[in-house]
Amino acid sequence: MHDFLDAIGLVLVLEGVFYGLVPNFARKLAEQVKAVPEPTLRIAGLISVAAGVGIVWLVRR
Repeated sequence: MHDFLDAIGLVLVLEGVFYGLVPNFARKLAEQVKAVPEPTLRIAGLISVAAGVGIVWLVRR
């Protein structure tokens, strides 16, 4: 559970840095995401999950 909370905290830090340093880019990116079809977003999300699990697995070996 401790590792999970560490991961959530890290995600929040990274997102905060992104929105804090380049808010205009973040806003434009969010607008562009609206135009992406749902199946494409779903596949990108699943690929991100798989990559994240793979990275954690490699680090913890």
